[in-house]
Amino acid sequence: MAKYLELSAGLQKQLTETANAIVRDGHGLLAADESSGTIEKRFSKVGIENTEENRRAYRELLFTAPQEVTDSISAVILFHETVYQKTKEGVLFVDILKKRNIIPGIKTDKGVVKLSCTNSETTTQGLDDLDNRCAQYYKDGCRFSKWRNTLYIGPLTPSSIAIQDNANVLARYASICQANGIVPIVEPEVMTDGDHDLETCEQVTTDVLVALYKALRDHHVYLEGSLLKVNMILPGADCKKKYSPQDVAEATVRCLSRSVPAAVPGIVFLSGGQSELDSTNHLDLINKAPGRKPWKLSFSYGRALQASAIAAWNGKAENVSQAQEVFSIRAKMNGLASTGKYNKEEDQMVGAGESLHVAKHAY
Repeated sequence: MAKYLELSAGLQKQLTETANAIVRDGHGLLAADESSGTIEKRFSKVGIENTEENRRAYRELLFTAPQEVTDSISAVILFHETVYQKTKEGVLFVDILKKRNIIPGIKTDKGVVKLSCTNSETTTQGLDDLDNRCAQYYKDGCRFSKWRNTLYIGPLTPSSIAIQDNANVLARYASICQANGIVPIVEPEVMTDGDHDLETCEQVTTDVLVALYKALRDHHVYLEGSLLKVNMILPGADCKKKYSPQDVAEATVRCLSRSVPAAVPGIVFLSGGQSELDSTNHLDLINKAPGRKPWKLSFSYGRALQASAIAAWNGKAENVSQAQEVFSIRAKMNGLASTGKYNKEEDQMVGAGESLHVAKHAY
């Protein structure tokens, strides 16, 4: 069999350095890649009109927060619109982030579509023009990308067809990104919708990740220059059985140790609708849990970093400083949790314990 064409040594080095910089100690990602439709839902909860200017002003609030934020945020996932937006002084957000030693990234998937011959399962679209888009995003300053697939637990799901299809889509995406100098974050999210127990989530997530890394290997993806974004092992949102935070932490570490190669530099968790406090506490306990953890374990949170900040801002210019302070606190708490140094007793932010679960959540 003919040997496949490998990435050059220089490109491998670049990808590895970027991936490791994203998951450097005490740092995680801000997921600010909500589509215009998704951010409308978040704005509407506090009565903010979803206009282009309000979206721009809110992004500026986040990206120009006090310098202390850079002690905890290493990278930001952007939406296409945001890559080309500017501060009120006319400076591109991408340039603002780079100046602060925060790596800009881009959401490249184009959302989920129905997967034929399944029980209403989905796959993710956007591969057709991904090569050209990655090349352009690289020129425009982005150095990593995120692609999200979703799988639901039910009596007949996820099917083997859905698991395999989604794994192969993520692998194809990752290989295209790396060929263009962009670190791929692969995100196979097992959703919390449903009444399944924690043990079922662990088994399904393990199956999904094993299939994913088999597909990544088959597509010759360079693991040292990639990252995984994944759900924690949680019971379904409607599960009647109660589990402790320690149960969640131990199941999550056990699942990852059985399915994710040590070559992967880091794993960043999505919050999956958990409250701001729960997502931080679970991350801390995961880092403290027993067992071998050869990867950095950190966060890539959207709602769990922004919910309180949006409420504090409320679309008013006079509230910007207050909202930035709230955002800074949540970033600091998660930075501590990513190294197992978080103290839940010291994190008493009002309203941060509210569940952020949204059924069939989409970005």
